[in-house]
Amino acid sequence: MADSSSLDALVDALRRLPGVGVKSASRMAFHLLQHDREGTQLLARALEQAVHQVRHCDRCNTFTEAPVCSVCLDARRDRTKLCVIETPADQAALERTGAFRGYYFVLMGKLSPLDGIGPADIGLQKLFDRALDGVVSEVILATNFTAEGEATAHVIGEALRQRGLTVTRLARGVPAGSELEYVDLGTIAHALVDRR
Repeated sequence: MADSSSLDALVDALRRLPGVGVKSASRMAFHLLQHDREGTQLLARALEQAVHQVRHCDRCNTFTEAPVCSVCLDARRDRTKLCVIETPADQAALERTGAFRGYYFVLMGKLSPLDGIGPADIGLQKLFDRALDGVVSEVILATNFTAEGEATAHVIGEALRQRGLTVTRLARGVPAGSELEYVDLGTIAHALVDRR
């Protein structure tokens, strides 16, 4: 690599992005500095502005610039349904479907004892306060189908069921348009168990 502590710092900063290793970070840094200095400045300004302007919604914990996000302010949504998700990216994906018209709670993570992430780290008390507001009647657990996501859904589900709420989990199974011979065995097994 070129002899430059500023360039090394840029590569190290880019490596913080998920899935970006030394080679990818180096290619990005060289591209930005060699071919797109204007884009580099635009990126720097956008990052700086986002760090100072974006905060968590007081109700659902997603990213917003206002105290309460636009989804939480939408009075046309079903106040009795609360969908629990891991990240704002998951919320965006669900919103793109147009299939859910309730409200959300974004955990900003998942339980992972091996990584030292416990209930307090993902704001479970804030979720419980929101879910037990007297209006919510169903909590939909839409955490990912990973070991940590399943454990998170289990902990939340058990705690809310004990408090009298209806708790449901996203269905899982064979994707539409797929052929069984190409679907992994775990997905087929879950589809059989969760059949309707």
